[in-house]
Amino acid sequence: MKYSIDKQDRYSIFQLEEKNLNSVIAPQLKSEFVFLRNEGVKNLILDMENLDYVDSSGLSSILTANRLWKDYGSFILTNIKSSSISNLLEISKLTDILTIIPTLEEAVDYVFMEDIERDLSEEE
Repeated sequence: MKYSIDKQDRYSIFQLEEKNLNSVIAPQLKSEFVFLRNEGVKNLILDMENLDYVDSSGLSSILTANRLWKDYGSFILTNIKSSSISNLLEISKLTDILTIIPTLEEAVDYVFMEDIERDLSEEE
């Protein structure tokens, strides 16, 4: 599996450098997500710009990440360029469960806003 990780103070961007997120890649991706979460990555942005196809195993890995970050920080999907992936997320009703932000810049802004909201609610 080819990918890159851009680690910043408040977030990390995980970019798959593959065309297909399928049963061949999904197990390794899940392992990477668990590793990043255990490493203390508070907010993870999954940049899906290069992906053309996601199967049920790929969806499972995405849902695993969503579960890992649910009460910890933010997990965001961004840069979904493929209409087949968009349709799959809509058909499976995952657009109601997952945080999907159109662009990487907006996803980074979203992380900062979520962090500010978490900080404010902790102070109360």
